[in-house]
Amino acid sequence: MGKIIEKRFRDLNGYLRSIYGCRVQKITVDANLTCPNRDGTKGIGGCIYCNKRGSGTGAGKYLTIYEQIIRSKEALKKRYKAKKFLVYFQSYSNTYAPLETLKNMYEEALSVEDVVGLCIGTRPDCVEDSVLDYLESLKDKYLIWMEYGLQSAHNSTLKLINRGHTVEEFVDCVERTRKRGLNICVHVIIGLPGEDKEKMLYTAKFLSRLDIQGVKIHLLYIIKDTPLESMYRQGKYKPLTREEYADIVGNFIAHLPPHVIIQRITGDPHKEELVAPMWALEKQKNIEAILEFMDKNDMYQGKFYKKEI
Repeated sequence: MGKIIEKRFRDLNGYLRSIYGCRVQKITVDANLTCPNRDGTKGIGGCIYCNKRGSGTGAGKYLTIYEQIIRSKEALKKRYKAKKFLVYFQSYSNTYAPLETLKNMYEEALSVEDVVGLCIGTRPDCVEDSVLDYLESLKDKYLIWMEYGLQSAHNSTLKLINRGHTVEEFVDCVERTRKRGLNICVHVIIGLPGEDKEKMLYTAKFLSRLDIQGVKIHLLYIIKDTPLESMYRQGKYKPLTREEYADIVGNFIAHLPPHVIIQRITGDPHKEELVAPMWALEKQKNIEAILEFMDKNDMYQGKFYKKEI
């Protein structure tokens, strides 16, 4: 069992418990969709850190959404004593399909007993107003979170990593989403090539000025058969150390407003795919390193928020 260190930020579990009065667990599903940065609309091959598998689990090819939820639900009940569930459409871009297809996906998930809402992972450049209008119609009955991959607030970085969208497109998407009262969780990556600590913290300051409700912080790790692996092998990219990562994440959180829910502070690489850094596999140690850094340096969420604003 890991060390018990007080969290100095607002976490997802506490937020959900405050709403429902019980443990609420996410169930991840794969809707067998794709991405405009993979099918040729915006690009081919995706971002430089994605391999052919991308973010997909492949489950959507042989199981329905309903079947995926049912399979996970009982296990999560036993493991976490969860009583309610959010269905997380994680794989690829889950607004990148005709509206009727999306409606069927979302409604299939919401039809399962004890599912109280949706978390929809997607890109800011493929979110149509018609989809947002439909999701707005659900928000009074269900908890709806839109999860948008920004990764960095620097257009130069987005171009380098072959992201296929701009910061301006992200801001436009945030504004359209918030007009409809939908919650937004922003995904960012720490350790992107060409970015030093100052650039990474600029992304935190940038987000602190936007109307967002959550952030997920991911570590950039290198997986096999990606352009990033080639950069690494050629000595053109060096991953962060655990100590550097803990420092940057602690400071990143300290620049975010106190109301923002910190939904994730590291990643979960597949052992068989990981090239470097190998410490990325030690999730609990990495979480402890961040919490210890924040504790040691009296770092807490919102510490620099008012000062920066």
